[in-house]
Amino acid sequence: MDYRIEVDSIGEKQVPKDAYYGVQSLRGCENFQITGQRLRPEFIENLALIKKVCAICNHAVGELDGSMKDAICQACDEILEGSLHDQFICDPIQGGAGTTANMNANEVIANRAIEVLGGQKGDYTIVHPNDHVNHAQSTNDVIPTAAKLTAARLLRKTIWQMEKLNEALLAKEKAFHNVIKMGRTQMQDAVPIRLGAEFGAYSKAVSRDILRLNRALREMYTINLGGTAIGTALNANPAYVEALAPTLARLSGLPIRKAEDLVDGTQNLDCFAHVSATLKTCAISCSKMANDFRLMSSGPRCGFEEINLPPMQNGSSIMPGKVNPVIPEVMSQAAFCIIGNDMTITMAAEAGQLELNYAEPVLYHKLFESIIALTGAVETFTNRCVVGITANETRCRELVDSSVGVITAICPKVGYKESADIAKEAIRTGASVRDVLKKTGLFTEEEIDRILDPESMV
Repeated sequence: MDYRIEVDSIGEKQVPKDAYYGVQSLRGCENFQITGQRLRPEFIENLALIKKVCAICNHAVGELDGSMKDAICQACDEILEGSLHDQFICDPIQGGAGTTANMNANEVIANRAIEVLGGQKGDYTIVHPNDHVNHAQSTNDVIPTAAKLTAARLLRKTIWQMEKLNEALLAKEKAFHNVIKMGRTQMQDAVPIRLGAEFGAYSKAVSRDILRLNRALREMYTINLGGTAIGTALNANPAYVEALAPTLARLSGLPIRKAEDLVDGTQNLDCFAHVSATLKTCAISCSKMANDFRLMSSGPRCGFEEINLPPMQNGSSIMPGKVNPVIPEVMSQAAFCIIGNDMTITMAAEAGQLELNYAEPVLYHKLFESIIALTGAVETFTNRCVVGITANETRCRELVDSSVGVITAICPKVGYKESADIAKEAIRTGASVRDVLKKTGLFTEEEIDRILDPESMV
């Protein structure tokens, strides 16, 4: 392989001659071999978008000449279109609060801009990664801004999938309105309930999750770009600082706004912790629902057998005909991942000292992972499970009729103790509550029919 020699403050280093990345990217790649993964493509594209916006705004205030601005913007546009992503070689978890990722972007953009201007990669007298591409910027305002743009775009997809889930649940609420089943508390028979009412309750929880996600999304639109190192905007033209958010809003199509306090926006990551907590809450709601589906569909002969889940694949390599509830299972596993990530994000958000948080890279890595996991799991859960659920209405009614839980409807007539005695007699003998009531002579058959009518109980 042919090499070029590049120099940084650490010293000289050989860089592959055809590489668009440079010495600082390569050092970071060698130092941080942590996950075996690379930066997410959405994050790379948002880094390029930010660098383009900064070049435009620097040019507008006279800090960057037109030809250099155009070359930088062309390089950024190529990255936005999907080119050069393989040149982003750094691990998402890295020391330096994201300096490697920022310099990886600076070097790739600079070297491509050099080519656009007719030079050879590595000739930083034409376009310099720090002096030109990173002009009036810092890792500390670029990386959080790129993270917010990435989280915002990913969250919009999550919200859309949650809305589709809610629509599916509302349809089931309507379809199952007339199906009466046994309600349960602490896994024991309680009182009858409409199957549709259960799905309506799931829908209400998901609706609240959607509201929370939208609130969290709005926090991602406030950026600290322009604050440079610690939020004081050192080395940045004031006119440039004010132009950044409107320009980024125009090019991104998002309602971006500058943070009221750039120091606060640079040192505090509570907004990301809020997003993670909201994702965790959504995951909890969905996993609880998935648990219920597994219980209600258990069997199909020796369990509750109240609903049928759409069969998706063979459930066993040894037991013929077995079909497992694989989609609810994967929903819960995604939830476990999100809940674990939330702990990492919590600790990372807490880990900052004074004007900067060194743990931003792991926070963003796990946050993106959580958003993507929830989006994919909810889409799968909706399309491959919820929309295909059917009810075993006869089985539901059989369980209601055979349950002692219906005794609760007798309480107002005969009191708690007498009702409990009737329930215990039904359990001891295996007779139905209806049959035990007939033997007591407390009510006529017509009165028993009226009191134990499941429709009246729900």
